[in-house]
Amino acid sequence: MDGGIEERFVELALGQWLEKKDSSGQEPGVKQQQHYQHQSMRALRCNIARTLLGEDFRGMSCRIAESYLLQRFCLVDRLDVIRVPSKSTLQRYADWISADGMREIINDLLSKACEPVKKGGQILSLEKPLDIGVCFLDTSCVKANIHFPTDWVLLRDATRTLMKAVMLIRKHGLKHRMGEPREFMKQMNRLSIRMTHSRRKLEGKKQRKEIVRLMKRQIKTIASHAQRHRKLLDECWEQTDLSRKQAEQILRRIDGILNLLPQARKQAHERIIGERPVDNADKILSLYEKEIRVIVRGKAGAEVEFGNTLLLGEQYDGVIVDWKLIEEQALSDSALVKESIQRVEAAVQNIKIRALAADRGFESPTNVQWLKKHRTFNAMAPRKIEELKCRLGEQRFRELQKRRAQTEARLAIFKNQFLGKPMRSKGFGHRETQTAWGVLTHNLWVIARLPAAEEKILKKAA
Repeated sequence: MDGGIEERFVELALGQWLEKKDSSGQEPGVKQQQHYQHQSMRALRCNIARTLLGEDFRGMSCRIAESYLLQRFCLVDRLDVIRVPSKSTLQRYADWISADGMREIINDLLSKACEPVKKGGQILSLEKPLDIGVCFLDTSCVKANIHFPTDWVLLRDATRTLMKAVMLIRKHGLKHRMGEPREFMKQMNRLSIRMTHSRRKLEGKKQRKEIVRLMKRQIKTIASHAQRHRKLLDECWEQTDLSRKQAEQILRRIDGILNLLPQARKQAHERIIGERPVDNADKILSLYEKEIRVIVRGKAGAEVEFGNTLLLGEQYDGVIVDWKLIEEQALSDSALVKESIQRVEAAVQNIKIRALAADRGFESPTNVQWLKKHRTFNAMAPRKIEELKCRLGEQRFRELQKRRAQTEARLAIFKNQFLGKPMRSKGFGHRETQTAWGVLTHNLWVIARLPAAEEKILKKAA
């Protein structure tokens, strides 16, 4: 199966690279462009293999080193010297092009899979073209790679990050008067242990409030030491062996924690000492992942989840035709229907969504009227039980709802096998790109398992 995915990927990657060079005033030579094209081909293959195998960057580098098959697939097999991509190189490959560019590539794959069979055969050598006229929608939560967001744990995390940054600054020769940084970490860890065991005691609530007050006092001292070392590094970085970019990386690390620390202290005070609730919009769930949200789904074993809402749409064969990782707090599933159908129809030319099946969370009077006007069969489960019983008498509705049950399994396969459990990418932009890589790898995996035209010919010959 050759759908021209590699050529399209190299074209998009090279275009984005040349735009960056033009904006910086550089004009790359022919050899540089050839080298970048080869790296783009290698990036595509390494990302597909890593996503399919579910490996992290270091593990994938080891897998390539020990497998000749992976070396050949990833274009690193040579007669003289085999240079296996390092974990840092694989990490750069993961963000080789943007999420929008990945969507273009996936849409091209869907368009070619939907082309009808001609005299020369189907362009992807499929027995019959892909039918995406019937779409099945569902949503889920892509959990962030964080520990359970407890308020006092934020203070412990801030201590570890700030003191490690201070230790790094002092290691390079810039010191300000203070105690041993590790002692501050030990003291905060002792308070954390006391906080953990306070629940089992008789006056646990009173002790927890006392420990939080000690933590707040401790973090105030730690923040002042970090602020002084930050100022020292900013003004005297030339006295160290650090470059300015390395110094700025340390400064950003400290600034990121110091900017959120007042809000984290207030949140711990309000929720533990004041026993007052804090709105989800104002709540800090992690000092390192700012775009994660509180998602209340009310499911068994997952009453509340922390991450981002993922919308997924598939067709009858299991190919993902639409997806969206939502950065902000999703209002409701019903608000995603119209936009999803419009994306699918815009992605593939001459495609009309004939039917849409989803659970009762997507149903609303507005969507029912819009689907009727759009001439799309409404197979969304009604919210009212009486109406659902009535609609179950329709054969087409019943068949589509029965098939829709498989979409939940498709979501589980996609999240656990192609995104990771949990997803390791940091930052919403990286998670969005990783989601697109997961969709591309998943669709290639599903389409490659569909009946091919050659198989039909062989069966007839037999």
